[in-house]
Amino acid sequence: MSGWLLITALLVLGGVLSTLGDRLGSRVGKARLSLFKMRPRRTAVVITVLTGSLISALSLGLMLLVSRQLRVGLFELDSLQLKLRTSRQQLEENRSALASAEAERSKARERAATLRRELEPLQKQRDQLEAERERLSRDIQTRDADIRRTEAELKQVRNRIQAGEEELKQLERNLIALRRGAVVLSSGQTLATATVRLNNPAQAKNVIDRLLQDANLTAYTRVRPGEKPDRQILLVPRSDVDRLKTIISKPGTWVIGVRSATNVLRGESIVYGFPDVRPNRTIATEQEVLARATLEEEERTPEAIRTRLNLLLASAFAEVKRRGSLTEGLQFDGNALSQLGQALTERQVGSIDLEVVAVRKSDSAEPVLVAVRIQP
Repeated sequence: MSGWLLITALLVLGGVLSTLGDRLGSRVGKARLSLFKMRPRRTAVVITVLTGSLISALSLGLMLLVSRQLRVGLFELDSLQLKLRTSRQQLEENRSALASAEAERSKARERAATLRRELEPLQKQRDQLEAERERLSRDIQTRDADIRRTEAELKQVRNRIQAGEEELKQLERNLIALRRGAVVLSSGQTLATATVRLNNPAQAKNVIDRLLQDANLTAYTRVRPGEKPDRQILLVPRSDVDRLKTIISKPGTWVIGVRSATNVLRGESIVYGFPDVRPNRTIATEQEVLARATLEEEERTPEAIRTRLNLLLASAFAEVKRRGSLTEGLQFDGNALSQLGQALTERQVGSIDLEVVAVRKSDSAEPVLVAVRIQP
């Protein structure tokens, strides 16, 4: 829109200036004016020429004033053309570089695809190697664990062998001591027993202390006979004592005891022991048959009868021990047993059934009193 306004203004301005120049030339011609001593006619021509030049100058000035593009095109056209040529050259160079880059990129893509295809089996091989390495690591760990376990088992076996050797040496010493009669306490032998039923758990400590004192007195008397029992030679683990206290604090009747942990020789200064606790129970009731045996007719010699009676009593003792008795042996009337043996010797006809019966009711810690009789 501004271009059309500029053209319109130029046309109007040219027309006005042409009219003014024509009139000015006519007036100068009519007035017969002279410039620079020229003839009036020539002066009128000069005025007309100057007027036309002014029209052109004004038109050009107005166009330059109004149109920046015209100014740039008129005064900066060469530099713009130079920049345009330079830009075109750079564009061509950039296009060439772009084409080269595209070609290189295509080659790189093809190379990458080729490398991927070449890398795929290597990747699979690497995965296989990784899996193999993990398997080998697991195998090594398993072997290490087996080696450690084998070493631990070997150490245990060595310890067992060492312990067995020590035990063998101890057994040899015990055997020598037994032959010499120097073993006064055997392993597992009872030193003291008691039957307790606590109404108050606080009484447990006093009961255990009294039991340990009795056991220490028994051990001292047997190990160091003739000496005054003025010190503690019995050693019982504190953890075992605490466990014993916990058990007997529970409701019920308990039979508690202290046993020797090892064979003890006469004259030793320390006796190792351990507590034993079990619920109190009835071992035998009155007139209960504990064992039976048959004496055949050909077993009527005194020696055979003595052997049979000993075996019968041993069977009865094994039965009460199986039931949980803490007694070290059976109690019986020796005279009555001798009279029974004499009567069996004199009775020569037929087989005879014998039995061992309990004379009275006996609990776990009580001695078991028995009698041997002919079965009715």
